[in-house]
Amino acid sequence: GKWHMGVNCKTRHDHCHHPLNHGFDYFYGMPFTLVNECQGTDDPELAKSLQDTYWFHTQMIILAAFTLVVGKLANLFPVKWKIIICLAVCGLLHFISWFSSYGFTKYWNCILMKNHDITDQPMNLQKTTSNMLKEAITFIGRNKHRPFLLFVSLLHVHTPLITSEKFQGRSRHGLYGDNVEEMDWMVGKLLDAIDKEDLKNATFIYFASDHGGFLEARRGNSQLGGWNGIYKGGKGMGGWEGGIRVPGIVRWPGVLPAGAVVDEPTSLMDIYPTVVQLAGGAVPQDRVVDGHSLLPLLQGTVQHSRHEFLFHYCGVFLHAVRWHQKNSGTVWKAHYATPVFQPESSGACFRRGICPCFGDGVNHHDPPLLFNLSRDPSEANPLSADTEPLFDAVMRRIRRAVEEHRKTLTPVPQQLSPYNNIWKPWLQPCCGMFPFCWCHEENNKG
Repeated sequence: GKWHMGVNCKTRHDHCHHPLNHGFDYFYGMPFTLVNECQGTDDPELAKSLQDTYWFHTQMIILAAFTLVVGKLANLFPVKWKIIICLAVCGLLHFISWFSSYGFTKYWNCILMKNHDITDQPMNLQKTTSNMLKEAITFIGRNKHRPFLLFVSLLHVHTPLITSEKFQGRSRHGLYGDNVEEMDWMVGKLLDAIDKEDLKNATFIYFASDHGGFLEARRGNSQLGGWNGIYKGGKGMGGWEGGIRVPGIVRWPGVLPAGAVVDEPTSLMDIYPTVVQLAGGAVPQDRVVDGHSLLPLLQGTVQHSRHEFLFHYCGVFLHAVRWHQKNSGTVWKAHYATPVFQPESSGACFRRGICPCFGDGVNHHDPPLLFNLSRDPSEANPLSADTEPLFDAVMRRIRRAVEEHRKTLTPVPQQLSPYNNIWKPWLQPCCGMFPFCWCHEENNKG
């Protein structure tokens, strides 16, 4: 399914970010994310958000290079030609990125890969669903006689809402509902494959989402990105409950009790230690692993999650901290930064398209906004020292937890830096002769 971690670092074939370089033995799916350009019927998504930025940077860099050339030729100030050439190359890259956003995005970014090979460029979204489902079911059949880990990251319930003709118009909730119905059918087919191979009682299955509904995804009055109920905010908002609180559904007949409900905060970081425990391994001891195995909680041997604190980031910026107070069961949450909604009372960043993590699109709070999620899950009533007697004590404890947490972090390169977001032709995956990158698996077989 969707990998969304990229592919290459220094050359077109180094595959440094590829799943096969990160513990997986087999991969079939999309190495990037799904954008409107892949469908070709909606307004461009990447182009809309990046074109203006690319063009502005192009103008600024070229202006700077031109100024340096004039200054050097007129002997106004000393500058090396190497610097001018570097600026000119950078400006050219921004110009190419701006130019390519007007049509090449679909051919360059909407691709399917099988292991290291590109099978479809651009991919055919009408066939992608059936192809991924077939690959997953075939994988189960190939590995039914030995332990396996199958990670399926569906393209569904993500804009653009690709829905095959069979499911269009099936739901009372428009295109989004149709998309959910098709996703539900796909999950059912995967469970049927598990049952057919007589693996039902030997397979731990965990179904969850990586974030809440995408509120800014709309077409006219239609909501394309889901709905978060009573919870405030949505996808990409750092700390609001609507962006991070999602249900998890677990199945393991004969081992886990059916129909049980666990109302404790857990995290997708818990998948790793859970899988390691199931495989009979041990998590590395040379680093802090933030996740905890879910098995004790699911089997009922413990009643409370081991996550006393959860730290909610937007990019590299800490936006909120959740404290699951063990001695009382109360859940507090402190917001250090929150997105500026546009319009102000809308509950989302409609004018921006997605909420930023920093800059003028974020409000910083000192003291932080504090909520008692046990009583106020909608985060509607921020507390203060005047309204909450425990305010100062809670904030001191959270502040100490943040200090301890930061000691466990190892600095890493910023993946969302401007340089890493510039399109680099030498890293572009291509199944043909660049820039004419297009191929289809069916044609290749022919």
